[in-house]
Amino acid sequence: MESLVGKFYKKLDATDTSFVRDTMHKVNWEARLVGIKGARGIGKTTLLLQYIKLHLSDQLEKTLYVSLDSIWFNTNSLIDLVDYFTKRGVEHLFLDEVHKYPGWSQVVKNIYDDYPSLKVVFTGSSLLEILNARADLSRRAVVYEMQGFSFREYLRMETGVDFDILSLEQLLNNHVNEAQKIHQKIKPFQYFETYLQQGYYPFYREQPNLYDIRLGEVINMMLEIELPLLRGVELAYIAKVKQLLVIIAESVPFMPNVSKLSEKININRATLLSYLHYLSEIGLTRNLFKESYGISRLQKPSKVYLENTNLVYILAKNNANLGNIRETFFMNQLVYNHKVTYTAQTDFKVNDTYFFEIGGKNKTNKQIATLENSYLVVDDIEYGFENKIPLWLFGFMY
Repeated sequence: MESLVGKFYKKLDATDTSFVRDTMHKVNWEARLVGIKGARGIGKTTLLLQYIKLHLSDQLEKTLYVSLDSIWFNTNSLIDLVDYFTKRGVEHLFLDEVHKYPGWSQVVKNIYDDYPSLKVVFTGSSLLEILNARADLSRRAVVYEMQGFSFREYLRMETGVDFDILSLEQLLNNHVNEAQKIHQKIKPFQYFETYLQQGYYPFYREQPNLYDIRLGEVINMMLEIELPLLRGVELAYIAKVKQLLVIIAESVPFMPNVSKLSEKININRATLLSYLHYLSEIGLTRNLFKESYGISRLQKPSKVYLENTNLVYILAKNNANLGNIRETFFMNQLVYNHKVTYTAQTDFKVNDTYFFEIGGKNKTNKQIATLENSYLVVDDIEYGFENKIPLWLFGFMY
């Protein structure tokens, strides 16, 4: 146990608090049980350690952080650890990588029920099944989901300028003025292309020249460790899953023909649909459906995108489709706080109300001329006009 505490203090000492993401202020840290889920590499561990350093530095003797992928847990139980430290005054427990612990949901439920004076925050993969009926965490945990950097957050990291988050209504109704405010401080196109290629994952600043290699490692760990561990996907099929990801990355965008695709990568229809579902769960893809309610594992999505544009450039280095990149960026920035669904009339429908068609600067209104609440989202323009809005501006929505 002493080794776990030592590792905690070393990590805390090494944690930089000069840049703190807005997620910090959205989490109700006073709740007794808080869950933070998200894909690998988007900053969950940093968020925990920053919170401890900024808000609990005077209570470290009452605080414990542990990562459940530690080999210590190969021969020791989490319950015994909690019992030991709560008897010695610990009141704040931070459990990182909780999905690595067998039967984690039941154990966390037991901790919540048996140690009422203990506040627990846990993080884990996007595959966390918080609503597991057997453990019944749904009535106990307040759960938050993290994404990678928005374009707005990336600009703050790069320039030190803090921009306001724009609501969808602000953006639609006042986009010209909002774009002017931003241009008074920075030139968005000076940063936009770099963000699309390597600005989504917070670790991009650590070793920029190794970013592609590190992101490739993240993808491999998600496929080769998380999918087999959390969804029982056999390692023999991982090569086919990677092949599927490359097809999605190179598409315009990807509208799955399940029969043809099943034949091409030599897996049956049900397995293919399961893989499309699992890839979305672990944060590598986004599935777009006609309706976003009651989505089942065996339902075919209307479109499939990679989760963010950085993944497109990694998986389709020499064959990235520009239309795919534009739509991937738009969906990624909108889906965090809004309902995004498929419609045959335009590229996207948002909140069951607004229609969006995505394109380059020469895109015309022809396709949406008869649709109410319809907008053109256009790349390569600094300012919009009427219902034509710059694509980059949608990067300020979280």
